[in-house]
Amino acid sequence: MLFRTTVIASVALAFVASTVEAHSWADCVDWRFNDPKKPGFRESDGKCFGWARKYPVNSGVAFGGLDSYSPSRHYQQNPADFTPCSDGKHGKEPGGDETRQNPISKSYTKPWGAQAKTTAGKKICMRWPAKNHAVKEEPEHFVFINMPNTTLSADPSQAVFSKNTIAKLPYKNCNDIPGDTDHTPCGGCFTVPATLATGNYVVQWRWQLNPNEFYTSCWDLGVTAAAAPGAVVPLGAKTSIFAELAED
Repeated sequence: MLFRTTVIASVALAFVASTVEAHSWADCVDWRFNDPKKPGFRESDGKCFGWARKYPVNSGVAFGGLDSYSPSRHYQQNPADFTPCSDGKHGKEPGGDETRQNPISKSYTKPWGAQAKTTAGKKICMRWPAKNHAVKEEPEHFVFINMPNTTLSADPSQAVFSKNTIAKLPYKNCNDIPGDTDHTPCGGCFTVPATLATGNYVVQWRWQLNPNEFYTSCWDLGVTAAAAPGAVVPLGAKTSIFAELAED
């Protein structure tokens, strides 16, 4: 009887562990589809060309597994101060150091992933792991892309970020993986403002799971000026086919 009870308890504990909710983060911030006519966020659907600050691309951890990595990738803001980008110290759930570096390149050289770069006025796509929050039983919680329209020497406050929302993306825009709601890949696209001058801009991915429960990821987007009207556009530079994925 004791053995049977122990087995049942172990199975129950394993079930709880497998269904426990986890918290998300921006994985790739410059995701490019292999076939724009068949957009998707699985590894077979595209390739990443830019990452959030100090993203451990050579960690060996599979997609969606960095919540158990040290330091953890997900960062939950503390409503007491709403530190906008994780500094590894603040937050109800501190993550890694995602603060602005000087020079910016310090966040994007080995062992970290490359910096995302694009042209003003262009659409750029990104992805994130579902972490069990894209199931039918949960309501839609949106992702806000916040980006001040001037180049800055330091991270702005959360108040400034929140006043500069350039896109609102559905969190549950995902490629379903049967039996694995944790590592399901999700993503969306947004348009970089066409009026931006050349420079590096601070961008924040901010997702609200519950009231006053926010998770963020930060990165620096290198932007070159938009082509002048009537100018020749290089082959492959047009990305209007992504429009249906964005909810600006």
